[in-house]
Amino acid sequence: MELEERVAALERRLAALERPPRPEPAAAAEECWSEADFWALEGLKQQLSGDDDATADGGVLYTGAVRLPTGEQYEWQYGVLTTQLLGPDEDPPDWSDLAESLAALGHPVRLRLLREILAGRRTAAELTALDGVGTTGQIYHHLRQLAGAGWLHTTGRGRYEVPGVRVVPLLVVLTAGRR
Repeated sequence: MELEERVAALERRLAALERPPRPEPAAAAEECWSEADFWALEGLKQQLSGDDDATADGGVLYTGAVRLPTGEQYEWQYGVLTTQLLGPDEDPPDWSDLAESLAALGHPVRLRLLREILAGRRTAAELTALDGVGTTGQIYHHLRQLAGAGWLHTTGRGRYEVPGVRVVPLLVVLTAGRR
């Protein structure tokens, strides 16, 4: 079975190399957006424009269409009303249940492992062969942390992947972490 995994990994890498290069952005993201480019924001504002008290305070929407270096494609969107995030002043929601998920992303080795897995290195053997990620035991500890928080799941026999419904949210969190 290991030979099949290695061949599949080589095929993914070859497919990534054969793709035409992506054009470099002309400027930083903040500088390359015009007013007309805020179509998602305008659509959200239209959805929230009702007379409903729940929509009066606004909402948050994130969306993405992603092709990974492995060729896998994901399209995803999620929206939530501001009142669901912040709640009323007298009864704010408890954000502590988000701590484990966010904390799992708070380690450089875990972020590196996620990046490598998204790039196609999916087996424990491939991950332990990377330089600078620690011992086998440390790597498995990090993989368990990420899996426990829902950022990874196993697909059998030491293979890991980021669940499809977590690919765009992961990239959104990484984007939000940029300054």
